[in-house]
Amino acid sequence: MSNLPNLLLASLSPATRKQAEQNLQLLSIQSGFLDHLLRLVLEQSQDRAIRLSGSVYLKNIAKLRWEEDVQPLPSADKATLRSQLVPAMLSLSSPADKAIRAQIAEAVALIAELDFPNHWPDLIDQLVSSLSASDYHVNVGVLETSHSIFQKWRAHVRSDELFTEINLVLSKFMDPFLQLFRQTASLLLSNPSPSPALTSPKENYILLAQAMILLNDIYYDFTCHDLPPAIEDSHEEFFAPERGWFQAFLLWDPTALRGDPDDTVPSLTSKIKTGIFEIGELFIKLYPEQLQKTTAVETFVQSVWSLIGSNKLPGVADDALVSQALRFISTAIRTGYYKSLFSSRDTISSLVQGVVIPNVGLRDSDIEQFEDDPLEFVRLDLAMAATGTDLATRRHAAADVLQALVGSGFESEATEIVGSWVNTGLAEYASNKEANWKSKDSAIYLLTALATRGSTAQHGVTATNALVDVVKFFSDYVLEDLQAASGSVHTILQVDAIRFLLTFRNQLTKPQLLSVLPLLARHLQSDNYVTYTYAAITIDRVLSIKQSNQLLFAQADIHDSAPDLINALLSRVEASTTPEKVAENDHLMKCVMRVIVTGRQGLTSTSERTLIRLVTILGVISKNPSNPRFDQYIFESISALMKFVVAGSPAALPTFEQALFGPFTIILQQDIDQYVAYVFQVLAQMLELHRGSEVPAQYRSILPMLLTPALWQQKGSVPALVRLLKAFLSQDSSSMVSNNQIGPVLAVSQQRLIPSKVNDVWGIELLQSVVFNVNPTILLPFIKPLLLTLLNRLQSNPTEKYSYLFAKFIIYAMAVNVEGLGPDYFIKAVEEIQPGLWGQLIKGFVITEAPKFPHRERKLGAVGLTRMLCQSDMMLSEPSVQAWSPSYTALGKIFSEPQHFAKANAEDNGRAITAIDFEEQSAGYQAAFSRLAASENPEPDPVAYVQNPLQYLQQELDKLKGRIGPRADAMISAAGGRIA
Repeated sequence: MSNLPNLLLASLSPATRKQAEQNLQLLSIQSGFLDHLLRLVLEQSQDRAIRLSGSVYLKNIAKLRWEEDVQPLPSADKATLRSQLVPAMLSLSSPADKAIRAQIAEAVALIAELDFPNHWPDLIDQLVSSLSASDYHVNVGVLETSHSIFQKWRAHVRSDELFTEINLVLSKFMDPFLQLFRQTASLLLSNPSPSPALTSPKENYILLAQAMILLNDIYYDFTCHDLPPAIEDSHEEFFAPERGWFQAFLLWDPTALRGDPDDTVPSLTSKIKTGIFEIGELFIKLYPEQLQKTTAVETFVQSVWSLIGSNKLPGVADDALVSQALRFISTAIRTGYYKSLFSSRDTISSLVQGVVIPNVGLRDSDIEQFEDDPLEFVRLDLAMAATGTDLATRRHAAADVLQALVGSGFESEATEIVGSWVNTGLAEYASNKEANWKSKDSAIYLLTALATRGSTAQHGVTATNALVDVVKFFSDYVLEDLQAASGSVHTILQVDAIRFLLTFRNQLTKPQLLSVLPLLARHLQSDNYVTYTYAAITIDRVLSIKQSNQLLFAQADIHDSAPDLINALLSRVEASTTPEKVAENDHLMKCVMRVIVTGRQGLTSTSERTLIRLVTILGVISKNPSNPRFDQYIFESISALMKFVVAGSPAALPTFEQALFGPFTIILQQDIDQYVAYVFQVLAQMLELHRGSEVPAQYRSILPMLLTPALWQQKGSVPALVRLLKAFLSQDSSSMVSNNQIGPVLAVSQQRLIPSKVNDVWGIELLQSVVFNVNPTILLPFIKPLLLTLLNRLQSNPTEKYSYLFAKFIIYAMAVNVEGLGPDYFIKAVEEIQPGLWGQLIKGFVITEAPKFPHRERKLGAVGLTRMLCQSDMMLSEPSVQAWSPSYTALGKIFSEPQHFAKANAEDNGRAITAIDFEEQSAGYQAAFSRLAASENPEPDPVAYVQNPLQYLQQELDKLKGRIGPRADAMISAAGGRIA
């Protein structure tokens, strides 16, 4: 433990990080480690970098390893840490320790999500007892920690378990919370102060405001699912139009808390008001009848007008407040409860003129961002589509007000009023195109908002305003900017044109889209970052369009243009010099992936050059992986290129192997953990493509490394490792047997996977592959230890999922048609462990789980039970025969839904790739397994030898009758008769 500070410091340096993390991992499983680490974090005399690194490491243990079941943390250490965390967090109340306190607070929240209330029943008591009437440093710490625990409720689905937890918290926390809310609000709003010691100097007043922000957050947490009685009873105290706390804060603007007009960070006052509008929006959605008891909504709407009307808050720092205030208006309109507020034409006109128009126009700060931080401009511009309800910018929020009006019965009025603003903007632009380009930009944005009735991130606009002809507007006003030569119109107008096409791509016909694809391709050559990025995004989305669940564009549509598109995109990526800049723009690499997926075999002639460029880019970014999405798309691109080229030209496989083995070896040797899972999946894909031919030696050389325990500790790699081992078993099992590698494969499953609640599914999958691919005679020495492992897990750590997996493995072993592997092979092994055990397992697990098999596995279940009932001699004698009749009944239940035995249509070779929209992927490195969709092939049917399960059953029953005579009829009759 004495070396812990040095290891934490070494973990911060790229040169020593890997070794330090491995040593920390070994140290962390020692008894007393958690207590020692926390004491180190709290030790003020230690280097701050060491303390911060320690706090992050503690949080990561809580996040990734708290419930680890293969090398579990000692229970006593976890209990000790739980008792120490809240006092530790409170002791870090000084401003200098804010970053460290945030990590400890997050650790509390992560552990609480797993252990509260069952294993941490006194957590809320600890927090409540720490609240102070006079020390707001402590209060802010308690409220931060409490909010980090409670805010997770917002994303949870309503359940008895959730409400039990919420009610427990409310029973202990509600009264102190309301008391502290009232005290804090009174101190902030009263002038002169009732307690000068708490409101001055200015630092104390700031602390009060910070506490108020958190109190609003917790108010939201407490009401995000249901309305607690205490909050319902105090409704007027908070919402009353003239005397309520919320209305008072919306009108509140203390000089002491005002920020600089040029600040980009929201002021504390702005944050408080934003939180109140969030609460107002929540109540409109969930508790409209409560709000209708007073004129609270009408007063809130008036506050929006007075706060942001006529562009009173133009600064970047108030963007969140303005956006949330506008969202409150949108929500109020959509509910339909307040039609009288918005129904008159004059009101709609005032709303558009006073609130919408000022927030649609581009500001100087927006243009600066376009020029100086283009990737952030793109991110924010796409944010509405990517997050659905999170309107990230003022423009999005203002547009949503229009869409709310159009969708709530005010379509005609809104179209007329906004249409006049659109025409005015276009006329201003026509009068002086150079000076008034912003007018056209606003007009296009307004028209886009007005025309959109429904949209999704993946599909663009799905429903339009019938009063707006978007195709005509595109032809009359937008297409000219899309066609214009670079520099002849303002760059932002060209981006507007591309965005308009992106937004309304589903409203254009395939010929129209094909006609504009060359224009988009030309914009990939633009010198402007936003222009070529938007061009790449739009090409990707256009090629992703589906109609009747079929891709609209096929390889023939882009056969001639695909190589040039890929060349232009990769040239943009290659133009950067550092690993971080190369990987910065994942939109470009995603577009490369989409062109490859669409172009398919049409790219064969240029595939080798494309592959070399992709591998070179991979070599650059592997020096410092920095963008998980870029990484996903480059590996998808490599995998998809191989999938389609080799499908048409099998002789091309060695070209891919030659290009990839060298870089992949380096990645594995250097243990670049962000890429290891991808490498395993592509290796599996290449190995699977050999399809029974001689496996090259370079594959066999990496197999020993795959069986080392250290490699299996990185959880995100486990599914990929299992897939690669399955590929080895299916393609090269005879060599594995010769090299005595079957035992180590089984050891991985028995020691690392089956005992784990997280990885048991992969353990069973690996065992099934062994059973299917390895000669049963070779397996005989391993069967008993293997069964004992499965049974021990069933007894020591049972879960519903594992019971299903266990039953599935048994049925799989019964079902597969492997020479020498009849049903009695396993039944005999189980009975040797304990006489009568097989019948207990069948009745206790298999026949209860088999009817629950999902549709895709019902055929497996039917064939497995059929073989067990009809081909096993041991099932016909005591004691196992006792399970025959209930097993036959379970088989009947499987056949009760025969439609699910129909063979699924063969999946399109690339549909799995296009079905996944990585736009929603937000997990960072190592957070989860990164599935490589392009590398996957449909799982082979283990019972493909059976075409019709019911016909197979009848044949097997006839064979059984031939073996045992009338006894078969008696057994079938006793079990309910023939299954038809």
